[in-house]
Amino acid sequence: MAETRIVTACLIIIGNEILSGRTVDANLPYIATRLNEKGVRLAEARIVPDIEAEIVDAVTVCRARHDYVLTTGGIGPTHDDITAASVAKAFGLAHTYHPEAKRLLESFYGERVTEARMRMAMMPEGAALVANPVSVAPGFRVENVYVLAGVPKIMQAMLDDILPELVGGAPVLARTVTVYAPESEMAAVLGRIEADHPGIEVGSYPFFRMEKPGTAVVVRGTEQAVIDAAVAQLRQHAAQHGIEAIDGQV
Repeated sequence: MAETRIVTACLIIIGNEILSGRTVDANLPYIATRLNEKGVRLAEARIVPDIEAEIVDAVTVCRARHDYVLTTGGIGPTHDDITAASVAKAFGLAHTYHPEAKRLLESFYGERVTEARMRMAMMPEGAALVANPVSVAPGFRVENVYVLAGVPKIMQAMLDDILPELVGGAPVLARTVTVYAPESEMAAVLGRIEADHPGIEVGSYPFFRMEKPGTAVVVRGTEQAVIDAAVAQLRQHAAQHGIEAIDGQV
């Protein structure tokens, strides 16, 4: 992968418990931050239910669209943990016991091993294991798709295992300017700034604080000089129109 281009990833969050609101996902911001440190931009995130067809479709679409796909959830021992089988179907692979995963689980559980627990050793045929130093049951990788646990502590340990092998591109840099003007009044100039500086993205996030409307403007890109030029253009516009502009998120 060329270091000068943006390398992208998609996160597929799997689980009815997320969609029902019973469980609040804590993995997305952590994954986004850690990936960005590697020069991998989390460009898309999806939440899908525990339905095979939905998982297969998400994996199929996202693995073709992005350099990397990470999934979280659905690899435990219960009947609704269908992520491994669904990923196998997405790749047209058999869903079977992984010899090393089977050995790890048998060794860890010993006499406490059960058929349900051994479900966690079933993966797409030929998958590479992702280490789980917290609770042994591994995740896995097939091509550019990494299948991780949903429990944050375990997911973080698995992510630590895979990060060294991810090849990033140009890190995404950002600057924030807080302007005290409504977003609707800033829309035209923000669009113009983005058009004037190819390679950047300008995001606007309105707020209303102490009876005063404002907009946090975030300029993102891979070249600091281009970002700085865009921010200078924004600050010049603010000065010309009597708009207070402050560097950073206020």
